[in-house]
Amino acid sequence: MKRLVLGVVVALAVGGCRGKPEPIRLNGRTLVVENQSAREWRNVTVTVNGYYRGGSTSLAPGGELDAGLSTLVTGFGQKFDPGRESVHTVEVRATDASGQPVSLDWSDRRQEAK
Repeated sequence: MKRLVLGVVVALAVGGCRGKPEPIRLNGRTLVVENQSAREWRNVTVTVNGYYRGGSTSLAPGGELDAGLSTLVTGFGQKFDPGRESVHTVEVRATDASGQPVSLDWSDRRQEAK
């Protein structure tokens, strides 16, 4: 019985060490932005590689914005082509419910350093 209890405690401890996922993640051809704060974000803008944009009017606390990469467009209407391009940088800008700016950045260079 002691071994069973010890095994459960160790399993829970190991599972708890994983931590939260990154707030900006690539999942195949989908970009996921997660609001890990306790406040709603408003006027969310996502910019990929400095050119391609998308976004949402709001993102609830704990909510996720799932954007297909091919839905992102430049100011001239050119769509991101995940078959020909890679994501190198992602910038997320918004304002939280109290009016404070929200700024998240992701870079493939940072991911390589891990």
